[in-house]
Amino acid sequence: MNKLRLSDFAVGIFVTTTTRKGIKKAIKNGLIFINGKQGYTSDYITGGELLELYQPEIKKTKPLIHIPIEVIYEDDYLAIVNKPPGILVSGNKKWTIENALLPHLTKSTQKDALQYPEPIHRLDYPTSGALLIGKTISSTVELNKLFESRAIDKTYLAVSIGKMKHEGIIDLPIDNKNSRSFFNVLNSVVSPKYNYFNLVKLKPETGRRHQLRKHLASIGNPILGDLVYGKEGFILKGKGLYLHAYSLKFTHPFTQEIIEINAPIPKKFKKLFSFE
Repeated sequence: MNKLRLSDFAVGIFVTTTTRKGIKKAIKNGLIFINGKQGYTSDYITGGELLELYQPEIKKTKPLIHIPIEVIYEDDYLAIVNKPPGILVSGNKKWTIENALLPHLTKSTQKDALQYPEPIHRLDYPTSGALLIGKTISSTVELNKLFESRAIDKTYLAVSIGKMKHEGIIDLPIDNKNSRSFFNVLNSVVSPKYNYFNLVKLKPETGRRHQLRKHLASIGNPILGDLVYGKEGFILKGKGLYLHAYSLKFTHPFTQEIIEINAPIPKKFKKLFSFE
């Protein structure tokens, strides 16, 4: 095909924006992307390119709550925060991490900046640790793609109970779906009541609901403080779940830098194990 300017070629190819005026406005607002990069009026289309049209964010009002949230990484596209235990990431409830983010993050200067930053993935209500946040429309799209393709390396720390072999793979299906977790015991200490406490490094290959909790319970080594999957008579109450999303590692979808961020280890872990 003969090369055409983006503003000419894109007319009529998108269902939601069909007019030349609408296309030019979408380009001006940074909503049309060519092969994953923002398109401009001066760009030419020669054939074979992937064109994507993002919808402008609808201005809305969310309830804002005030809780302390530690920001452990931030740039113009994304952020990583240290989620406190005992709060939902998102949902229809008022008290969520999503509703508490705005005062803690700097608004993106990108044209497709989100009115409200969005968590990209979920951590269980009782789980603490590294939570990835999108600050622009395009970053939420690209970061979700990284999760879907399993291109984000996630590492968790947990304290399990009972005697445990040094390392292994757990392949227990969850909800009739293949699920796999890798574990490595970093340290063990004797416990009069629980036999052993184990500091375990966990790497989930898949992302099923409650996967790590179910997998460790399935081999007889439930996570300390797990009120759902723990062994009856060996459930520690009042201290929360000893499961922490320790690190995230991935290639930044816009700067191409390798991002590797560790979330600070909770004090309750340090009371059981040395982390020098």
